[in-house]
Amino acid sequence: MSKVLHIEASPRGKRSSSIDVAQHFLQAYQAAHPNDIVETLNVWHSGLPEFDGDTLDAKYAVLHGQKHTPEQATAWNAVVRIAEHFKTADKYVFSLPMWNFGIPYKLKQYLDILLQPGLTFSFSPTEGYKGLVTGKPVVVIYSRGGAFGPGTGAEAYDQQSAYLRQALGFIGFTNIHELFVEPTLASPTSKDEAVAAANQKATTLVTGF
Repeated sequence: MSKVLHIEASPRGKRSSSIDVAQHFLQAYQAAHPNDIVETLNVWHSGLPEFDGDTLDAKYAVLHGQKHTPEQATAWNAVVRIAEHFKTADKYVFSLPMWNFGIPYKLKQYLDILLQPGLTFSFSPTEGYKGLVTGKPVVVIYSRGGAFGPGTGAEAYDQQSAYLRQALGFIGFTNIHELFVEPTLASPTSKDEAVAAANQKATTLVTGF
């Protein structure tokens, strides 16, 4: 039995294209793997701690091999809980819209908490940076109003998939499957068309995931 963690990064609920396709994928996945567990973490409803003050000082204490003050320890424990929860999953699904060519700020906050030394990556002078979340597959579902894929001429604007791919790769992910729902704002029917096309592709991703 495997655990699938769905990181949901759109605040639009039922109006969200990325959530729509993610749910289609997860329903198909659960039909094929009825004994697996699917958990959804919505970053907008998770009460993420701010990464400042004692939390930031705690990170630098880790980097410099120093002991935490009581205040830093309390702040760091909140970070550890989030990272440890993330690592309990065997498989991952991220669903997110494009905001200003990048990712929603709440997802960025979640990643800023998650990507921490000793929790999701390590560093040594001999090995450099090394990801600690390894051997696990991830499906990433991106929605965007315009078209930014290969051949569109607008590829350079896509800091959404570029950033998330780099962040996930940094902490150890190598088996990354990407699905693009685009363009959703080109015409009155483009959203439905993009979602339908992405849903077809999502179904094929279930095999082997």
